[in-house]
Amino acid sequence: MAAAASLSFTSPTLACVRRPTRAAASATDRQEMVSPKRRLPLRKVPGDYGLPVMGALRDRYEYFYGPGGRDGFFAARVRAHRSTVVRFNMPPGPFVARDPRVVALLDAASFPVLFDTSLVDKTDLFTGTFMPSTDLTGGYRVLSYLDPAEPNHAPLKTLLFYLLSHRRQHVITTFRDVYGDLFGLMENDLTRVGKADFGQHNDDAAFGFLCQALLGRDPAKSALGREGPKLITKWVLFQLSPLLNLGLPTLVEDLLLHSIRLPPALVKKDYDRLADFFRDAAKTVVDEGERLGIAREEAVHNILFALCFNSFGGMKILFPTLVKWLGRAGARVHGRLATEVRAAVRDNSDEVTMKALAEMPLVKSAVYEALRIEPPVAMQYGRAKHDMVVESHDYGYEVREGEMLFGYQPMATKDARVFTRPEEYLLDRFLGEDGARLLRHVVWSNGPETAAPTLHDKQCAGKDFVVLVARLLLVELFLRYDSFDIQVGNSALGSSVTVTSLKKATF
Repeated sequence: MAAAASLSFTSPTLACVRRPTRAAASATDRQEMVSPKRRLPLRKVPGDYGLPVMGALRDRYEYFYGPGGRDGFFAARVRAHRSTVVRFNMPPGPFVARDPRVVALLDAASFPVLFDTSLVDKTDLFTGTFMPSTDLTGGYRVLSYLDPAEPNHAPLKTLLFYLLSHRRQHVITTFRDVYGDLFGLMENDLTRVGKADFGQHNDDAAFGFLCQALLGRDPAKSALGREGPKLITKWVLFQLSPLLNLGLPTLVEDLLLHSIRLPPALVKKDYDRLADFFRDAAKTVVDEGERLGIAREEAVHNILFALCFNSFGGMKILFPTLVKWLGRAGARVHGRLATEVRAAVRDNSDEVTMKALAEMPLVKSAVYEALRIEPPVAMQYGRAKHDMVVESHDYGYEVREGEMLFGYQPMATKDARVFTRPEEYLLDRFLGEDGARLLRHVVWSNGPETAAPTLHDKQCAGKDFVVLVARLLLVELFLRYDSFDIQVGNSALGSSVTVTSLKKATF
């Protein structure tokens, strides 16, 4: 999401593709990724799918329960086939997904194929090889599941740009108010019990902030009360359960979550409460949708999905991730950030403004590094529209029309051929000219960080908004505290972060 909608666009790189049957991408497009372009030797895509059903069940078990977890599943196949483009089955497989077979793109060179909608179709691929029931979204296929060629895509994405921009003057002040309260609550928890659950407080703050900043309504003062985040989390679980590992006994979890769909009827009352809130709170945005030719109910369910699944879900994952990596980085890193933040605010009349934020390059680099090392949406999909040759760093691979392409983003954004010390969180990685050149390989938004979302692509409409609010989190944190300590645990969605100390600002 973006604080102010910007429709300018720098095309993502397409140099990783050769299409035998169509004209090659433009020279301008190619230069952004590789220069000069060279023709690589062809190689057959290695790997296999195994026997029908049994092969998919084998891969699903190894993905969820094998050694090394999800990362280990992909790394093992790269090692076994000595290739970063490889065939296997992606979960959930039987009996949720009709066809689990994918061609996986597991490096920074091949991954950007997934951004080019002239090469790949995005219809119903937001969650991968299966699509949750539309009963979970009011009976509508919401924007995330639409291909840009579909007639509703452009007006719905236009509506999201409007949602993000029409109250942009409220974003910074509302964030500071809401997250200022969050830190006050965490200080109280630390005084009372010696620790504070950042995730729980962040869930409450994120939903409150989004509704107040973008809609002008406080959900805590509505019929939802303070139940919004819990209702959303349950609703998201029903959509993503085939892809999650909740730590249940293996056979129970695999049967109940990965082999069948949870019935939407079990969460209908919760969803209806959310929809009722948005029908009332988002009237101004719904009116704009109607002006764009979008039915009012369709607008309601798309706004709900954008704020609850995309935006709230993103903040629920990204903010604990950011706190985790910075917490692990230690007091010296904290000191550098605090010095930069306080100097910039002091130089801007003690106000947090866009101008002050522009004077905090280290804060911005810290956010980009978190988005690189642990992107909030790890997987992207696209179905090949044509026969093509997809290129890794070393080989070209023939892909046939209709085959499913899959990318595991952490392997692209931790590609050692692009990033030095890729497994380390380096605070200043994106500083200076060298850092700026690396930004095209930061692709958490379903497109390069150097590009802006348009009506004709699937790049996140709120790309700039996400980066902005993550920067605001660090500003609020380091205006108040010199340093902090954490404990990290596992969570079905992202990381579980417990704050064990907050050292108040001394300079």
